[in-house]
Amino acid sequence: MKILHTADWHVGKVLKGRQRIDEHRAVLGELVTLAREEDVDAVIVAGDLFDTTAPTPEAQSLVLPALLALREDGRDVVVLAGNHDSPQLLEVYRPVLGRLGIHVVGSFRRPDQGGTLTFTARSGEPVRLAVLPFLSHRYVVRAADVLTGTPADHNRDYAARIAELLQALTADFGADTVNLVTTHGTLPSGRFGGGERRAQSIFSYYFEPTAFPPATQYAALGHLHRRQQIPGPCPIWYSGSPLAVDFGEEDNVPGALLVTVEPGRPAVVREAEITSARALATRTGTLEQLEAMAADLGETWLRVIVEERPRPGLADIVREILPTALEVSVHERFQPVRDPRRSPSPGGARGPRDLFRDYLSAAGRQNDQVAALFDRLHEEVTT
Repeated sequence: MKILHTADWHVGKVLKGRQRIDEHRAVLGELVTLAREEDVDAVIVAGDLFDTTAPTPEAQSLVLPALLALREDGRDVVVLAGNHDSPQLLEVYRPVLGRLGIHVVGSFRRPDQGGTLTFTARSGEPVRLAVLPFLSHRYVVRAADVLTGTPADHNRDYAARIAELLQALTADFGADTVNLVTTHGTLPSGRFGGGERRAQSIFSYYFEPTAFPPATQYAALGHLHRRQQIPGPCPIWYSGSPLAVDFGEEDNVPGALLVTVEPGRPAVVREAEITSARALATRTGTLEQLEAMAADLGETWLRVIVEERPRPGLADIVREILPTALEVSVHERFQPVRDPRRSPSPGGARGPRDLFRDYLSAAGRQNDQVAALFDRLHEEVTT
């Protein structure tokens, strides 16, 4: 059977105040086209469909039709919650999309209650697919309680709990079935893409590749935005995000994975690049140097670092040169060094006018007109 493995869509993402709905529409369309052209039998979306737990109606109106399009021609579609998703929202989708043949798992489920999917692929192979959505520290013990029905041993760490849950979900893997696992989390040897939510990617959220049993023929992971294989007892892959989510990911190659697998053999994996979204880039230079770059950067979202002294209106000048600049800052070489000896004591009685002038001086932005405008505004709002 052939599988399309994708994850970390982050639909609804706003980048430095700029909506990216049109880019996401194009990216999801490219994924649907890839599924059709490759004639895949199943699609796994390994979490983070949305960028927030409260996605806008516009974001939902992109994701749901995309899932339905991926389901065309009888493909099995499996969706699980990532750390950016709302498990409750996905559980609301579950019965409706389930009637349409789309398997949705928002919260942990016992193997016999939807945690382990059993179906025959369109290509004819019997499939066992263990589905473990993202679990926070707060809920991983609760999930184990659901599994065992006994009081949890709270001294066990996160990695041990995840391994325990995966062991239960994969207990029925057999030699004559295609054995798959999908989950959303952090493996310690994985390389970060740059835009992950760090609070849920730190060491205390790690679990080990050994949590996947050797009988697993392919483990489809989400959460790390860089496409990569992880060493382990079976083929373990992160598909990465199909678009660069933030500027920390500008060197990533967005894409998805095409997986071919049959009973008794490890999966064969092929990488597929997704090119619909705009590239992200950081550019550094003087105004003259930035202007020389402009012709080649018309469709690229930019983070610009200016190698000139700060002054009023500098960001506006940069955006006239580079209209796609979403973030403009001054290189640290040109930032004034703050002298701690000039800072007023905590008990010093300094008014707003003095404090504002101190700020202008410390930032190297002394400007009498700006200071006078502040005085006038301050007077208007306080009298």
